[in-house]
Amino acid sequence: MAASCSATRVPLFSPLPTKLFPSGGGFENEVVKLRTDSKFRTQSLKLEPGSKRADSVKRNVVNEEDGVQETYNSVDNKQFVRWFREAWPYLWAHRGGTFFVFISGEIVASPYLDGILKDIAFLHHLGIRFVIVPGTHVQIDKLLAEKGHEPKYDGRYRITDSESLAAAMEAAAGIRLMIKEKLSPGPSISNIRRHGHEVGVSVASDNLLSAKRRGVVEGVDYGATGEVKKVDVARMRERLDGGFIVILSNLGYSSSGEVLNCNTYEVATACALAIGADKLICIIDGPILDENGCHINFLPLQEADKLICQQAKQSEMAAKHVKAVGEEDLSCLGHNDSVALVHSLQNGHALSNTRNPTCQNGVGFDNGNGLSGEQGFAIGGQKRLSRLNGYLSELAAAAFVCRGGVQRVHLLDGTIGGVLLLELFKRDGMGTMVASDLYGGARMAKVTDIAGIKQIIQPLEESGTLVRRSDEELLKALDSFIVMEKEGQIIACAALFPFFEDKCGEVACIAVSPECRGQGQGHKLLDYIEKKASSLGLDMLFLLMTRTADWFVRRGFRECTIDMIPHERRKKINLSCNSKYYMKKLLPDRSGITAADGAFT
Repeated sequence: MAASCSATRVPLFSPLPTKLFPSGGGFENEVVKLRTDSKFRTQSLKLEPGSKRADSVKRNVVNEEDGVQETYNSVDNKQFVRWFREAWPYLWAHRGGTFFVFISGEIVASPYLDGILKDIAFLHHLGIRFVIVPGTHVQIDKLLAEKGHEPKYDGRYRITDSESLAAAMEAAAGIRLMIKEKLSPGPSISNIRRHGHEVGVSVASDNLLSAKRRGVVEGVDYGATGEVKKVDVARMRERLDGGFIVILSNLGYSSSGEVLNCNTYEVATACALAIGADKLICIIDGPILDENGCHINFLPLQEADKLICQQAKQSEMAAKHVKAVGEEDLSCLGHNDSVALVHSLQNGHALSNTRNPTCQNGVGFDNGNGLSGEQGFAIGGQKRLSRLNGYLSELAAAAFVCRGGVQRVHLLDGTIGGVLLLELFKRDGMGTMVASDLYGGARMAKVTDIAGIKQIIQPLEESGTLVRRSDEELLKALDSFIVMEKEGQIIACAALFPFFEDKCGEVACIAVSPECRGQGQGHKLLDYIEKKASSLGLDMLFLLMTRTADWFVRRGFRECTIDMIPHERRKKINLSCNSKYYMKKLLPDRSGITAADGAFT
């Protein structure tokens, strides 16, 4: 896996100052000026006469694209306005979404919890619907130790005897009250008094889980340990629609009224699948790393499966996921040669014979038989190896949930301040995202794709938008082509021609089928190309255009001179076409995307 070891991140917007809101400032003193010319003017900084604030300055900022000059009376105001302008696409995208947040027991028991809950309350007021599932195992073990009892586990599950059940009930109640206490007050009244109303957070913690005893498994009696059987989705949605943040605990109730202790990770994954959450966010106490110890920024679902398969021997949970996604596709495991699996994944074929959790009208699982056996996703045990194996168990559970219908699962290091905001409002986030919809079927082209590629590019060749390619030329360049496939049909294509000596690559022949335009397929394709180029060690992308390049400009490409094009490519340019040249600097690669064997060589 190619992943950058650099800790540097390129944010979508500049870091905020220590104080987001300048004291006594607001927007009252902001001055905006418009000018008609678009010449660039160097920023000027000078103290304003009679200013009461040491950081008050006059800053002239010119937008080179539209020629707008904006004058601010403080650096704080400039940063404040810039933050809102660059965050609005994310605010719009997330508003109305349902996010399940699992908070590990280690984070619940740490000082990091306060900041996470404050950020959840803030995002709740921006229109995001939250369900919180706090981990309890740390508190349960602590309560047992205080009473002189040893926690008992078998594998991932706790053996819940009478003492453990009492501790589980006490821990659940204490954590629920603590979270309610921290969420309910809202922001300080001194910050909102001038707006004429108070702001608080309503919290609901109903009994929404039905469970059944795990029973005796392979000779082990798990006592009052439960497995999720049904979720009251209707009541959960009613609470969310009413503006409540919902808290789910580790406690489920049997049909006879018995209280059962469920695994909180299993509760979170089961309920997220049942309600059809937009995101499952798992806040743990460390990052997801690759085999070189480098942070992985995001993983398409197929690449996550591949990583799990390669490291399955390290974790029972990962081995369980490998079995769940189909043994026939994983026949290469146990051998040094993994070409068959890599070929299948990189050509966009999902692992076959997947076993997804099934919901009966969104309420029950597996015909009401719970999530036991191969459908369970409990994580835990007395010997928690998460840190030692790079949180592979959590990654396996994330991939399974993602495959089950939750399109995006985020694994966040809760020890990083503001990690939830950084993940949701920075372009590259701060954690690891596993996504089933990230590239929508993008893969490297095969010989059998030539007919589909020709069908897409032929109209553009006839109109002069693309350079004509013969069948022989297309076949020769096929290893550089990337296609998007939907229901067996090629719906988009593009080519990436790398120039390794110059550390840049050319994007060419990008085209989307007419019936699929306007659906974001071009964006997904270019996203894939950019990450693929980064994984190859390229720093820049360039393209030649004879028609409008507005779409590429919006994607960060800027017009450049022919001198910036690699020498080998310049020699082949037909100057009579009067092409314009555009270039884009790539971000460092932190994805889990790998370069296909034999491609781009």
